[in-house]
Amino acid sequence: MNQSKNRERILKLCVAAMMTALVCAGNFARIILPLSVGGVTAFTLGNIMCTLSGLLLGPWWGFAAAGLGSFLYDLTQGYYAHEAFITFFIKGVYGLVSGLVLYYVFVKLLKKEKDNYLAMLVSSVCAALAFLVVYSAKVYFYNGMIVQGFTVPAQCWALIVGKLPATLVNGGLAVICAPVLGAAIRKALKEAHLEAKLA
Repeated sequence: MNQSKNRERILKLCVAAMMTALVCAGNFARIILPLSVGGVTAFTLGNIMCTLSGLLLGPWWGFAAAGLGSFLYDLTQGYYAHEAFITFFIKGVYGLVSGLVLYYVFVKLLKKEKDNYLAMLVSSVCAALAFLVVYSAKVYFYNGMIVQGFTVPAQCWALIVGKLPATLVNGGLAVICAPVLGAAIRKALKEAHLEAKLA
């Protein structure tokens, strides 16, 4: 019994480490926009992997993988290094919310299967909306009031508006791609009899 539990923990730890690496790698796949509004604005594939972390690992491991992968990316980039700890929590929201909605609302309350595409889609939308709120608050207070030193609320709101197109596109990509990848991976895990051991 203990050996079986240990194997499950090791499997989950390995998948979490793999998702952390994929989140970090996804952040390297980015297009930086030539805009100078409160820092760098970019389109990235990292949010897809952050959402997928929660869909595969559940809320807590998903939070850790999404946050840590993004944190590690920031540490490798001189411009982002000072924001690494903030990024850990903000990007962790993707994994946390997608995992909470999928596992606690759809699987536990509504008794849906973990590989249900619609459940994953709704979970991904909720995660993208939660990230939008948290990220906008970070841009307003951290980038606007602390980094830029703005004292007028309209200036802080202008920063949010400037970053909104990239944030919406990144969130949209996560909503489109993460449920498709999640359903496909869950199906493969089910065929390999590993699906129940993850989350």
